[in-house]
Amino acid sequence: MKVTKAELEHVAVKPEQYPVTRLPELALAGRSNVGKSSFINKMLNRKGLARTSGQPGKTQTLNFYEINEMLYFVDVPGYGYAKVSKSERAAWGRMIETYLSEREELKAVLQLVDARHKPSEDDKLMYNWMKHFEIPIILVATKADKISKSKWQKHLSIISKELDRDPDDPLLLFSSESGYGKEEAWKTIQSHLQLAKK
Repeated sequence: MKVTKAELEHVAVKPEQYPVTRLPELALAGRSNVGKSSFINKMLNRKGLARTSGQPGKTQTLNFYEINEMLYFVDVPGYGYAKVSKSERAAWGRMIETYLSEREELKAVLQLVDARHKPSEDDKLMYNWMKHFEIPIILVATKADKISKSKWQKHLSIISKELDRDPDDPLLLFSSESGYGKEEAWKTIQSHLQLAKK
């Protein structure tokens, strides 16, 4: 997909702040340092649109990026490493759970996992939670450029096995450095949106 327009249009912490445009939405979920912002910037051809940070846990709101006036990427707070209080983390959890389980415009979740490592317990919990709520999932293994090509399939197999992945859930390799996997990610997203229309 050729992205000609991409803007951060809405920032929300509660349902009444969500957009009312009825455009399809794709949420991005993943550990705090998995590369969600870099993924957004590479997919949308915009270097600084989503702020990347060396400090995990910077995203504390639901950030709605409008793309070509056709759909939204919704960046949700990362799970895992964020150095925040338990009460703050609980509030994030409620905010994310409300959005993911109740939002009609949500068509799929892109769950980002680090291709270099086995999925964490948080990754597994998130995946199983979304399966429970029957939310369509596209798994994206980031940081592919940090692994030699000869080991890509081995790492994908480990991720698949550890998550007990449903064969119907796509698993894509991605590198925000080289752009590897970008076209396949867009194709997969578009096919999900077509399915969601039916």
